[in-house]
Amino acid sequence: MGKADYKRARKNERGSSLVEFSIAATVFLISIFAVLEFGRALWVHNALADAARKGARYAVLHNASAGANVKNVVVYGDPAGGSTPIVDNLAVSNVNVTYAANYGLDKDTVTVSITGYQFQFVLPIGATSIQMPDYSTTLMAECAGTGECAGQP
Repeated sequence: MGKADYKRARKNERGSSLVEFSIAATVFLISIFAVLEFGRALWVHNALADAARKGARYAVLHNASAGANVKNVVVYGDPAGGSTPIVDNLAVSNVNVTYAANYGLDKDTVTVSITGYQFQFVLPIGATSIQMPDYSTTLMAECAGTGECAGQP
């Protein structure tokens, strides 16, 4: 191969490394963002499961009239409510509190569930949101020394 042929071959390959880099960079960046979004989704999953457990623990220590406070504990982490939910887009309307019929402390159960939560992607690659599963915790009511149980002073 002569010098002229070599120069012509090199001239025809101009820009090929730029194309290769753009393909590799695209695959790399999509992979990185997918890992980050999956990590966020896993964090939200754990936070929602923990919020349902906290709400159920709060509910078993209170009478059925405390349903609104239980929802506030689940969403805001505080029975009085708040302005910033512990998980973005979580609302009191996503929380259900079910006390057993004829609920009484130390004898029945309370179920706290989170339903219909939509996880929003920061970088929508394909979908903008996904429906998270329902989270539910059922615990036995207890008086825990509150003096509200039957037979206690």
